[in-house]
Amino acid sequence: MKGAGSMILVLHGPNLNLLGTREPEIYGSDTLQDVDNSLNVLAGELGVELDTFQSNHEGELIDRIHAAREQGVRGILINPGGLTHTSVALRDALAGVAIPAVEVHLSNVHARETFRQHSYISPVAVGQICGFGVASYQLALRGLVMHLAR
Repeated sequence: MKGAGSMILVLHGPNLNLLGTREPEIYGSDTLQDVDNSLNVLAGELGVELDTFQSNHEGELIDRIHAAREQGVRGILINPGGLTHTSVALRDALAGVAIPAVEVHLSNVHARETFRQHSYISPVAVGQICGFGVASYQLALRGLVMHLAR
């Protein structure tokens, strides 16, 4: 399942900088740095490189997606946070660059409030992983690397 040195962009959306302290009963006690550290360990095992980025600003996330095409990024792992349910612009950026993306969420968004059950991102993603806490990111990275290897 080696990714042959593929570059994967990992995008963390709004409020994910608060992981570990924000509603730990929903999102757990791991910090964003913990998430990135565990992803980097797994990336080494899978033979891929990661570029991780967090922003609370929609436009910055869109700019990173646009730049990914020029940087030779082969896949995008994205937790859009609350933008999942509101951002047509983020959806359009992902569709526009045509880089395979996997949507990831720590909680099971389908078992939460009704407004969280709709995603603008899922229709342009190759898959979605949610509900497994920090392990959601690891499962999503494995799935993305497997998709890219096909």
